[in-house]
Amino acid sequence: MINRVVLVGRLTRDVEVRKTQSGISSARFTIACDRRVSKDANSNQPTADFISCVAWRQSADFLGQYARKGNVVALDGHIQTGSYERDGQRIYTTDVVADSVRLIREQRLETGTYHSNDSSDSQPSNNFSNPLSNDSGFGDDDFGNGGFDLSTDDLPF
Repeated sequence: MINRVVLVGRLTRDVEVRKTQSGISSARFTIACDRRVSKDANSNQPTADFISCVAWRQSADFLGQYARKGNVVALDGHIQTGSYERDGQRIYTTDVVADSVRLIREQRLETGTYHSNDSSDSQPSNNFSNPLSNDSGFGDDDFGNGGFDLSTDDLPF
């Protein structure tokens, strides 16, 4: 069986990080993800799902330090269900447990649309101390004499 979730959405509020009694970081947050189909068939307005998420350890610390309300986040995780009792009544919960979280940076273009770029990741990155040398053993010009001539008229988009 597979229990895997990949989501991209906006944080609905600032992330608050808490520590368990054993000192493990925990962050609960909600992201709003747009649906392609509107709730109202006569309307073209997007509909959002508000999804409850939880992150632990380094992912929780990362979100607490860098993520703010309105930021776009991408997360990879799994669904976890649970229940607890409140005032004698059983309450059922469904959360997405984030295994990794990324902030997606948006840049506003002149056209008024947004363009997203990955900006950071909660996973540790490899930091190699020996960079590649400039001499890779390949020639500087991949396309022979004088480069590659491409007119924008030749592009299909």
